[in-house]
Formats: sequence, C-alpha cells, structure tokens
Amino acid sequence: MNPLIIKLFLASTHQMTGIPRKKGKRYNRLIFLSGILLGIILIFAGNTAVVKTSTNEFCAACHVHPQATQTWKRSTHVDNQRGVLVNCVDCHLPPKGHGYLKEKAITGIRDVWGKITKDVESLNWEEKSHLEYAKDHVYELSCIGCHQNNFPLGLSVEGKEAHLYYEQHASELHCINCHIAVGHYSQDQIHAKNVDFGMSVTVDKQVYTEPGIIDGLNDFTEFIPDTKVSFEMVAIPGGTYLMGSPETEPLRSADEGPRLEVKVSSFFMGRMEVSWEEYLAFFKQTGVQGKTSDAYLNVKQAGEVDAISGPTPPWGAPDQGWGKGTMPAMSMTHHAVEVYCQWLSKVTDKKYRLPTEAEWEYAARGGTETPYYFEGDPAKYTKRGFIRKIFGVDTTNISSNVNYRLNSMGKSTLPGNTQRNPFGLVHMLGNVAEFCADWYAADAYEMYPAGRVDNPTGPAKGAEYVVRGGSYKDEADRVRSAARNYTKTDSWLKTDPQIPKSIWWYSDCFYVGFRVVCEFDE
Repeated sequence: MNPLIIKLFLASTHQMTGIPRKKGKRYNRLIFLSGILLGIILIFAGNTAVVKTSTNEFCAACHVHPQATQTWKRSTHVDNQRGVLVNCVDCHLPPKGHGYLKEKAITGIRDVWGKITKDVESLNWEEKSHLEYAKDHVYELSCIGCHQNNFPLGLSVEGKEAHLYYEQHASELHCINCHIAVGHYSQDQIHAKNVDFGMSVTVDKQVYTEPGIIDGLNDFTEFIPDTKVSFEMVAIPGGTYLMGSPETEPLRSADEGPRLEVKVSSFFMGRMEVSWEEYLAFFKQTGVQGKTSDAYLNVKQAGEVDAISGPTPPWGAPDQGWGKGTMPAMSMTHHAVEVYCQWLSKVTDKKYRLPTEAEWEYAARGGTETPYYFEGDPAKYTKRGFIRKIFGVDTTNISSNVNYRLNSMGKSTLPGNTQRNPFGLVHMLGNVAEFCADWYAADAYEMYPAGRVDNPTGPAKGAEYVVRGGSYKDEADRVRSAARNYTKTDSWLKTDPQIPKSIWWYSDCFYVGFRVVCEFDE
C-alpha cells in the first residue's frame, strides 16, 4: 500500500480516537486495531441504517398517496395462499449485489427531495401507476429473482404461450407489461379475456326502430335501430384549403409539407368521437364470443357481406376504468373500426366510413390557417425550456379548447368539457387521437401533382395508417391542426399474450379512438 495513504489513515485515526501519537510497533498495532474496530462499528451502523430505511413503514412515511398501501395489501404479493409477503424494496430496488445500495441512495435522495419540494396531494398518482411510469420503478431482476420458473405445473396453455413469447422477446418486454397489478391490485387491470366487457352497459332511452333522416346538407341525428343509442352528425360544406403547415410554423414536423392546395366535397362528420355506448352497440350485436379472431376474415373471404362478425372479447379493460357511456371509445384496432363502419352503414342504410386525412384536417381547421383553430403559439403551450419548467405555462386559452398533456391529468375526458371548433365539432384536437382512412407516408404530400388536388385519399399502399389530432398524453406541438402521426401496430400489440395476436384490440395503446364521416350524395 502507498506509504502516504498509510500516514493519512493513521493521522485520521489519531484525530478520531484521541490516542496520542507515538512511535513504535506497539503503537502502530494499537492504531491499526482501533481502525478495524471503528470500521466494524461503521459497517454495522450502516447496515442497521439500510435495514431500518428499507421497511414498509419507512417507505410509507414518504409515499403517502392513499392507494399505495391498500392496493399493495390487496395484491397477490400480500394476499396469497402461501402466506408470502413481498415488501416495497423487493420490487422497487434491484437485488443485493446488482447495484442495490447505489439505487437505494438515488431513490432516497429523489424521494426526500420530492417530499420537501412538492405538494404530495397535487400529484396524479393514478397516472403514475400506468405502465409507462411503473416500468421505470420496478426492476426486472427483482421479478426474476423470485419467479425463476416461467413454466410451473398447472400453468394454462395460454400462460405457457405468453411466457414463451416473453422469453423470445425478453429484451423488449418487462414482467409488468402483463403483470402490472400483482404488486398493487387494480380491478381495471384484468390479466385475462374480459368476456363480460361492455355487456352491462345500458342507455336510459327508448329503443329506436328507424335510422336518422338526411334532409339536404344539414346537421342531423343518427339513430341506431334496435338500440337506445343516437349521435349527432354535423354538415361540413365542401371547400378548398391549404393542407399541411408552413415552414415558419412553430414546432412543425417535416412530414407536414410541402403545403398542398386541396378541394374536398361536402360530407357529414360526427360531432364527437365515437363513444363507448356507440361502439358497444356494435360489439353486442356482432361480437364473436368464444370464437377465434379469424371469424370475420372467413366471412369476408366467403363474400357474406350481410353476416358481419365483430370483435372477440378484449384482453383486460380497454376503457382503463375511466368510464364508458359517452366517453370516447379507444383501444380498438384500425381493422376493428373499419368493420364498425361497415356495420353502421348496413344498419342505417347510409355510407359511413373513416375520414380521409384531407377531410379530417379540413374539418379540424374550420376555415383557419393558424396552428390551431384558436389563437395561440404552440411553443408557449409546452413545458419545454428552463423558464417554462420553473414558472409554468399559461394554458388558459388552449385548456378551454384542447384536452392535452398539461391539463388532462393523464386520461381522456367527456365530450362537453371543451369548446367547439368553427364547424361545431368537439375534441378534434386532443383527448384521443383519431384514425384516418389513408395509408401513412412521410412524403405523402410530395406524391401529388402540382396544382390543386381534389379529394385526395393518400398513398395506394403502405404499412401503417394515418392518425390525427393528438391525444390527452401529447404536448402542444402534437395537437396542432397539421400535426401527423401513424399507427404503430407491432408496439401497440407488444404485450398481447394471445397467439395469434388480436386483430380487434390493441394491448398497449389507450389514446387512439376515431370519429366517423357519412358521405353526402349531392
């Protein structure tokens, strides 16, 4: 060992113990033994501190959100047949020997800072329990440390298939992708086929026997025959506009240009996003209970247009427990909403479909050319930048029009909670994003010929579909009228444990819905 280090060690020991400094081997032995004793005391004291600060009671002293303790006690990590108790640190820290003390120190500093500087009552604990947040605070190694056998006796065939899929994609998945409720119980996180989903929903209205009537290009109410469900359709007069955004628009993306002069014909559009009560009317009449996801495809291939087979039961709770009724329907696939439109067309004797991307943006703008249909700078409505992160953002104007990241509390909302756009449409921006009929291409606008384009329908083929409007989880730049997005089929179905994966429901996407258009025959 370096002589200088030894001298420094002896000097520090002398200062802590008060033993006079003397020369000689006996003195050095005494100092050495004193150092060992002091080290042992420090080790035991440190270990005691680690143990004391790792108890459930200590954790609960800072983590005072009301659901945590109760949902933990109701979970299978506490309430199980074997009497096993899984503690907070067993999941929220890595196993010892895998960076335990380092992560404990980091977590402790973060939690103490939050306790001192933040208003605990104002934190959105429900949002923080969602998968995208939870997976950053649960360690995969901790899960595997206890659950080492993925194929125990008695595991169902579906469970074996799901665990096999996990092992084949372990680098992409986390145990809590499927088992998020094992640590904190949630009645909305159902790890099974939800065969009762939507079956008990009722609407306190009369049963309609005839569909709505179109009388020229005027707003009308559609009635779904043999149900208690109705919804409003808004007349959108045709016109010409510039599709996309100018290069000077704040926070624009490259796929929003070049701007394109577009003419669209008149059509009708749903005043609101399709609600759960509307979608579940379709689900009840056409649902394929107990059948495979191939049922609809077989019918389609046989040419039996009248015999529309609808969705199989979802895996889990697509509404996330936020409510059904007039809340916007979400989590269904693009394929599912196309079948919905076919069914709606059949039962109402009209031509319903998804809007084209050009129709969607035309309706969203309502005659405006600004980033939103209301006044405002997108850059000033985000928390990007040091100043806005410290002092906050004035969201008064945007909040009255858009349900987005800074005001949504992490979930969708009812249709009457924001103002209508110039065409009288609700939630065209934010709340849940909306499917369009077009295939997505980043250079779609460059594909059209120069000059005005009439009723464009997008690329002839593609891999993913256009999604517009942004959602409750998006920042202000993604809820602009020109902002474009697209489906992400593989990642939105990543944790679907079924083989084959569902063609009807997304397992990992709870922020995309849709609204319908009805063609106007001039």
